[in-house]
Amino acid sequence: MGEWHPESPARLQAIDDQLILARIDGLLERREAPLAELPAIGRNHTPEAIALIRDHIPTAPGTYYSLDGDTLLNCSSWKAALRAAGAALAATDAVIAGDIANAFCAIRPPGHHASPSEAMGFCLFNNVAIAVRHALESHGLERVAIVDFDVHHGNGTAESFAGDARVLMASFFQHPFYPYTDPEPLTPTCVNIPVPASTKGDAVRQLVTEHWMPALRAHRPEMIFISAGFDAHREDDMGGMGLVEADYAWITQQVMKVADEFAQGRIVSCLEGGYNLSALGRSVVAHLKALAGLD
Repeated sequence: MGEWHPESPARLQAIDDQLILARIDGLLERREAPLAELPAIGRNHTPEAIALIRDHIPTAPGTYYSLDGDTLLNCSSWKAALRAAGAALAATDAVIAGDIANAFCAIRPPGHHASPSEAMGFCLFNNVAIAVRHALESHGLERVAIVDFDVHHGNGTAESFAGDARVLMASFFQHPFYPYTDPEPLTPTCVNIPVPASTKGDAVRQLVTEHWMPALRAHRPEMIFISAGFDAHREDDMGGMGLVEADYAWITQQVMKVADEFAQGRIVSCLEGGYNLSALGRSVVAHLKALAGLD
């Protein structure tokens, strides 16, 4: 989105570098993501929202079209967005088929701010929401859960499934903070909990234990999707929280307990935020070690 923009290609390179440093790169199976097809995107996004992106892709390298002050399109954005969503869809297919136990999609652009009708906040299409729709409508699952630990509220995901009893969303997010949406009322399928700036791992672990876990177990999800944002890390100045790598590993392990209990271990995790490159890479390593059972 421009050399100045924090949502940069260096994010994925930082993850690769830390996987090599941690000596787990060779233990992971890598797959190239396909391009998502438009009917799959259209399950969660309006034709107008899709057309706004497709029809405003610049043709010349180095030129941009601004959707908002933070969200820009370049000549590669359309394919990048389709490939990000395609990764989430392909991972969903592979996990449900039993081909792989779980998956982490190292993708850009992120997705959890994108609502059915609007791209915003670095996000073009909502990768996790598209994958959840696919699990429900193509694979016939009846109950799924979304866990979001990005520092920002996943407003687009919450809007996508508001009132849908099949989908539980559980998150924490710094508040007040971007996107400055009002927190939703807590319900059996909406456990999105605002926390103040400077919240650290001990408080997050408590809310996960007291709020997320009972709701997840009551919902009995057949599959769990994770919006894996790592910008709540204490070194990430895009947010103001105080998590560290061990907190992300612990959260992942708690989610895996529910997945093992109700969902045959089925988890698809998709990268959202995380903009301090070192902290991002180290946190993804902790997340992947937990998913792979290496801790």
